[in-house]
Amino acid sequence: MIALARQGRRRLLALLVANGIGQAAAAIGAALAVEFAFSRLGPDRAAPVEIVRVGLVLAVVAAVTAWLRARERVDAERLGQSYTHELRMELFARLTAMSPRSVGSRSQGSTVLRFIGDLSAVRKWVSLGLSRLCVAGTMGIGTIVALGFVDVTLAAATGIAAGVGGLGAIAQGPKLRTATRDARRRRSRLAGRVTEAIGAVGVVQANNAVQRERRRVAKHSRRTRDAMVERSRRLGRLQAIAEATGSGATAMLLVAALSFGVDGPRVAAGMTVVGLLVPQLRGLARVQEYRQQYRVAMDAIDRFVARPAQLSEPTQPETLKDGPGVLELRGASLDVVRDITAVARPGRTVAVVGPNGAGKSTLLAMVGRLVDLDAGTVLLDGSDLARVRLADARAVIGMAGPDLPLMRGSLRRNLTYQHRNATDAEIDDVIDLCDLRTLLGDLADGLDTRVDEGGTNLSSGQRQRILLGRAVLARPRLLLLDEADANLDAATTGVLDTILDRHQGSALIVTHRVDRVRAADDVWHLADGRLVETGQPHDLLTRATPTARLFDTSSEQPEHPLETMR
Repeated sequence: MIALARQGRRRLLALLVANGIGQAAAAIGAALAVEFAFSRLGPDRAAPVEIVRVGLVLAVVAAVTAWLRARERVDAERLGQSYTHELRMELFARLTAMSPRSVGSRSQGSTVLRFIGDLSAVRKWVSLGLSRLCVAGTMGIGTIVALGFVDVTLAAATGIAAGVGGLGAIAQGPKLRTATRDARRRRSRLAGRVTEAIGAVGVVQANNAVQRERRRVAKHSRRTRDAMVERSRRLGRLQAIAEATGSGATAMLLVAALSFGVDGPRVAAGMTVVGLLVPQLRGLARVQEYRQQYRVAMDAIDRFVARPAQLSEPTQPETLKDGPGVLELRGASLDVVRDITAVARPGRTVAVVGPNGAGKSTLLAMVGRLVDLDAGTVLLDGSDLARVRLADARAVIGMAGPDLPLMRGSLRRNLTYQHRNATDAEIDDVIDLCDLRTLLGDLADGLDTRVDEGGTNLSSGQRQRILLGRAVLARPRLLLLDEADANLDAATTGVLDTILDRHQGSALIVTHRVDRVRAADDVWHLADGRLVETGQPHDLLTRATPTARLFDTSSEQPEHPLETMR
């Protein structure tokens, strides 16, 4: 999805390869110094100057190797963080481009795991796996090739041992990947179960389901434990292969030296090379671990990205026309909602009514540009909202509803979340409009008071008034309210009345309250996803109509027309 070898990262990859070459050169330098020491500095020929010279060479080699290893760690982390950051932002961009219903259909636990666990696996592969492969692989090959100039036999013996160990590690890949995939799936389910229980802890307690939820979490936890143990068993075998490879390289080198009569100085040089290679071989064993984690994580990320749940941006966006807020639907269809054709005029409030499951919330999501239509068009002041930029369409629409909760942060942040550049005067106006002055007076920090996620530290009425304030602060042309009066008591219902009276554009409000329907200017009645009836409240509620039957008002016979507005 994102190229690893982009310009900035190509430089880091080149530095890592150069680092491996440098470590190989240091290893050969150490081997040559040891060979020289054993061949020229025997007990009868020890020269202080030469001893010091060899010591200095080994000290320089050690210092250079240490610096290269430190540099390798920094460059590897920079490479991994650069790639992971770009991938994280791409995933977040795709997530925020999805429709809310698509995001909501996914387990929060698995989504969080993707952004934490899966991206962590990607970073480890790039920083600790691929980078180690670049350095250790380059060093290993370079060292063995250079050792061949000292003694071909020793180089061949070391290379065979390393090759056999590498093939053994590769052979463990499929089973390790299966174990890693199973462990990831179990962790995802456990995270989803725990996240759900935490988010609904009140529901769990109120319904006396604490023990039942504990048993469910325990079941998922045991399965996760078993999967992680199986994965560790596979990793243990991989580590055993690495250790055996190091010991095998030493044994192969000694057997070859004894079999072919290699002299002592060259044997000492070969042992020095093997001693420096063994830590690299152990590190290469973990490369396989990181690679399999990465492959499992990228499979999950690819499935996430491949889902056709993105909101589409027009390829050649049109400019959103100015206007008072005329909303027109022409054959708009999505899922259960079919062929909706209607018009909402500026300055008028439309009550959207119907039984549960009729498609009322889906209709608001269609109009609010939270989903793409299957067919038809939604026009605002003559502009097709599907042909303008999402940001432009949403900038002129205010929404409030149960699926649009408060965010974690200050009360000010929540009020101004859509209109970030609101002036103090605009904020004060909304505070008065939504009857928030008393609430702010009771809070020590006023607008800087911290709001918990979902507004759980506020009452339902307080949350609803803040949500309404957020929706109207930018003075949108189109106001979409889903059950906005559900949590308002009689004393605060007037807040919604005032908002709708002052709103100059068109407004759609989903409601189940007959008094709210009577206060509206028009009614759209949905049933089974279709618009079965439109009209003014008085006409629909005082005659034998589907709307009157919905609210059981067909038998009412008011003595005066104004009676219908109560």
